[in-house]
Formats: sequence, structure tokens, C-alpha cells
Amino acid sequence: MPTEPLSQKEIEDRLRELPGWSVENDRLTRAYRLGDHFAATALVVHVAQIQQELNHHSDLTLGYDSVALSVHTHSAGGALTEKDFELAERVQRIAPGHGAR
Repeated sequence: MPTEPLSQKEIEDRLRELPGWSVENDRLTRAYRLGDHFAATALVVHVAQIQQELNHHSDLTLGYDSVALSVHTHSAGGALTEKDFELAERVQRIAPGHGAR
């Protein structure tokens, strides 16, 4: 089943529901700061679990005390789709539990 790209208006509407997230280079992105490397690593593992459940994977960058995500839908020609926002919403819900800000 193909995933349809979202319109610019749909993207803007969805972004209002995701503080801290933005669109950069046609990708949905967010960076989080955490207390230390262990907390950042734990967040990466939790995000990886969500990605497996959704069968939708972002680029993840792990720093000493930071995690950055960047996602778009390859099967939609690199456009943003509902799948990208579903992943972002799930990450947004779990990040505070890891002390992310």
C-alpha cells in the first residue's frame, strides 16, 4: 500500500502539534539534550524499538548527551507522510521519560 505525501498545509498543521520539531531539507527533524551519555543511549534504544514496531526508520545521531532524528518516507519519493509524523509523535511522548529536553 503506497504512502501518500502530505500537503504543505498538512505538514504545517501537524508541526504545530510537535513543539521542537521542524522541517529541514525536506526531512522532519528534532534534536534532544539529555543528562549524560547513558541517558542519550537509552533514548536511542527506545526510539529504535518504536521504529521496529512501526517498520519506519529515521536517521539517528547519538552524541555524548544528545540525540538527533531526521526522517522522511523513501517509498513516497523522500516526501513527508503520515508515517513520519506518527514516528515523531511516539518519540515526543517517550522522550521526557528519559529526561530529554
